[in-house]
Amino acid sequence: MKKTKKLYRIVLLVGLLLMLVMPSLVAQGQKEDTATISFAGSGGYPPFNYLTEDGDVAGFDVDVAQEIANRLGRELNYVTTSWDGIVEGLRAKRYDGILGSMGITSERQKVVDFSLPYYYSGPQLITRRDGTIKAIEDLTNNHTLGLVTGTTFEQDATTLGTKVKLYEDDNQTLIELLNGRIDGVLTDRIVGLNAIAALDEGDALTLVGSVLRSEVMAIAFHKENTALKDQVNDALSAMFADGTMKAISEKWFNGEDITIE
Repeated sequence: MKKTKKLYRIVLLVGLLLMLVMPSLVAQGQKEDTATISFAGSGGYPPFNYLTEDGDVAGFDVDVAQEIANRLGRELNYVTTSWDGIVEGLRAKRYDGILGSMGITSERQKVVDFSLPYYYSGPQLITRRDGTIKAIEDLTNNHTLGLVTGTTFEQDATTLGTKVKLYEDDNQTLIELLNGRIDGVLTDRIVGLNAIAALDEGDALTLVGSVLRSEVMAIAFHKENTALKDQVNDALSAMFADGTMKAISEKWFNGEDITIE
């Protein structure tokens, strides 16, 4: 009987200690969860998000993400990951959001929620200056266009009736175009302009016509994370109102404001 009472006292004491410690542990866990915010991009989409020679990630998207983190009082963790699996990574909650130049589409809206738009662009056809494609109408089903896997540009290529070859990023697509392995590239207009300026042989490439359509870019969130989406929308609204979004755009795009439609 004495042993039973002693064991009971030990169990009771342990239980009381756990009751005292657990709230502290929970509070610490909550603090860690709200101390950082993680956004994802491909890391291969200059000048929006790309890896520098030092291995850091930089670009327009990254600056927007950093400003949002600052306004929410959190530390930014910008994650680079393969674009074709980026939505599944969000749905698996590997990061808090996708801030990597993702266009709003009806298909994507079925599986993720989007923030307010933060910039506008569109798909652009790029070809070689010495090639035979001088207008969109010159494209045929014998032509092959290169584009990044997982983008909305694949549907544009299908609409144009061309063949498609998929690549990991636009560094690869444009190099393949320069080497004559494909007939053209479909990518974001601003990305195309930046790449042509940055490539050693960029002057051999040219933009054909204007954008095929307007594309609205926003930040994607897990459908269960409406609270964070609302917080980020508030931050974005404030950034538009006080001129911060315009300033970030002008920094990266030679004084041009891509954040207005």
